[in-house]
Amino acid sequence: MRTKRLFAALLAACLSLALALPCAAAGTAGDGDAAVQAMTALGILTGDSNGNLNLSRRVTRAELTAMAVKASPAGDAIGQAATSPYPDVPRSHWASGYVEAAVGLGIVTAFSDGTFRPNEEVKLAEGVSMALALIGYHSGDFSGAYPSGQMAMYRNLKLNTGVTAASPTAPLTRQDAVYLFYNLLSARTKEGTPYIQSLGHSLDASGKPDIVSLVNGRMDGPLVAQSGWRSALSFTPATVYRNGGKAALKDIQNYDVLYWNEAMETVWAYAKKATGPIQAIEPSSAAPASVTVAGRTYAIESSAAAYDLSDLGSYHLGDSVTLLLGRSGGVAAVADVTASAGEKVGIITGTANASYPDGSGGTYTAQTVTLLASDGQTYQYQTRGGYKTGALVRATVAPNGGEVTLRGLSSASLSGKVDREGTRLDKYAFAQGVEILDVGDGRGAVLSPDRLAGMTLSSGKVRYYALNPQGEIETLILNDVTGDAYQYGILSRIDEAGEGMSRYYTYSYDIAGTPYTLPNTTARFHVTAGPIRLSGEASDPKGMTSLLSAKTGRIVGNQFVAGNQKYTLSDSVLVYELRDGRYYLSSLARAEDSTATVTAYYDRAESSGGRVRVIVVK
Repeated sequence: MRTKRLFAALLAACLSLALALPCAAAGTAGDGDAAVQAMTALGILTGDSNGNLNLSRRVTRAELTAMAVKASPAGDAIGQAATSPYPDVPRSHWASGYVEAAVGLGIVTAFSDGTFRPNEEVKLAEGVSMALALIGYHSGDFSGAYPSGQMAMYRNLKLNTGVTAASPTAPLTRQDAVYLFYNLLSARTKEGTPYIQSLGHSLDASGKPDIVSLVNGRMDGPLVAQSGWRSALSFTPATVYRNGGKAALKDIQNYDVLYWNEAMETVWAYAKKATGPIQAIEPSSAAPASVTVAGRTYAIESSAAAYDLSDLGSYHLGDSVTLLLGRSGGVAAVADVTASAGEKVGIITGTANASYPDGSGGTYTAQTVTLLASDGQTYQYQTRGGYKTGALVRATVAPNGGEVTLRGLSSASLSGKVDREGTRLDKYAFAQGVEILDVGDGRGAVLSPDRLAGMTLSSGKVRYYALNPQGEIETLILNDVTGDAYQYGILSRIDEAGEGMSRYYTYSYDIAGTPYTLPNTTARFHVTAGPIRLSGEASDPKGMTSLLSAKTGRIVGNQFVAGNQKYTLSDSVLVYELRDGRYYLSSLARAEDSTATVTAYYDRAESSGGRVRVIVVK
């Protein structure tokens, strides 16, 4: 679970729009490698019945043959063989279709005695021959005794990067196979083109497989979660993300917008909505590309939503609707206002005043507010104005007509200690399903009660609370209690230019794997290069704060141990490797198994909600 927890943070960094890629299953060190990510996304690498990748286990001929066929352009169309291809590979064998296809593609051959030996361990030279066959090189292309020519080509094409098997007769592990096929994606075919192009994907600017493209190319959706939605999936999800954070199937709610990657056994759920009357459909209701609701214009990202908003569909100008927003922030689906009906309590995180089309050729002026609610979701509502960012409000959406009423709320007066089990605050027990939102710097983090276990909350830390009829806390909004709402990363460089009142600063930094540059600003953040906490938007931060060093140590369970001190890891802890003066986002598995120096950085004392946010491996 520790590997999966970090993999969430690692890959969320790789993908924009809160898309996070998980490892399809827990495995050994290296699960966070781009090689594992790519192989899992393409469906080349799968786990066993328990979801384990077993990367350290030696690979069999049947397994490597299946991986090679899955790495070919024909890999998606392989089923069970029509007949038994070999005496020791009957039609009922799980790999019979792959063996039959591989022989037909010239990737592998049987032994001279007519057997295939599917359970025999694969030697490096055999694996190399399979890989070279995929890019067009066969035995006739090499001179000299086998496998000297193949091994020379293997090294020349740099297919050996990351492969631990050294000699041609050394057995391959599953991890060796992962690196072999990952390197193959970047290699050029006999015709001179990158092999990955034959699979319909591309290399990124650095010449490595574009992980975003790989995952997006294998992603299905959007699907609106409603009764019976599980039947739409042909697999049982091993990993679930909701609004960019790790979640479980039970956390998915009605009207969430779902995307999934079957090969990765992963589901991504998004819960952002906008409610109000349809004010404009552009460029026309005959061919809708965007829709304006509650004063904001949203691109339409699915054909189903486009149909519903067209003159052939169910929703037209003036109708009150709830837009269900997908990964890109566009409209993935449209529902009636019951999707957002009821009451929401939260903090206003943004406001906008502008003139909007009224659907009749005129315009009107209104304010649109963005509400970060206690359920962790964001909602956009149109109001008559007067609300400011940071205000605590209750939004009531009428089920008929979608009329929205906003009312300001007073801050609560509640303080006390949360018990060690995280079941009660002072004299109030937490209700089952309690909604706890910790707000910091206009961002929010949804907490479970045990995240607050043992902490003392002063009255200034509790913005709002509400009790159910049984006198239990059902809603709790906190003011920066844990630090979980902030963003964390690495400040790699600060450059100064000019002098005196004309001094400018340029900051180069990485937030969870995404690099940023803040150029030529007069803002001088009191921070040094290294792990940081960032406030504001990552692309235009309001501030940066250096994290505190826990010094060097090792990871034990969910803690970092440095001497006699123990520090709890954040569920979204980031791991960076420092190589040749540059930071590279890595995995917790690397930090756990690394023989290098490991240093942890935390944001505040654990009694005040602090956690280890960044780990650096040197």
